[in-house]
Amino acid sequence: MKITRITTYRVPPRWMFVKIETDEGISGWGEAVVEGRARTVETAVHEFTRDLIGQDAARINDLWQLMYRSNFYRGGPILMSAIAGIDQALWDIKGKHLGVPV
Repeated sequence: MKITRITTYRVPPRWMFVKIETDEGISGWGEAVVEGRARTVETAVHEFTRDLIGQDAARINDLWQLMYRSNFYRGGPILMSAIAGIDQALWDIKGKHLGVPV
């Protein structure tokens, strides 16, 4: 189940959502935002996108490590919010794939 697209949606006044789509037609949603910094978090999500497209969406822990370790400055509210939104979307995909609630 490969990741084919990652799209972000900013919703005024301060929310940002991440949608991840797969080659099996399953999509997942996550919320990635730091109060007042939706655009900045959105940029961080887009930075991760190039590393995630084509990856197996079921390998959530591996993808989390890939995102976390790909940055010189690990942690911090912006990067961790971006990772959290992507992580939520991946778990949403896994739940839908298995037919179970998340």
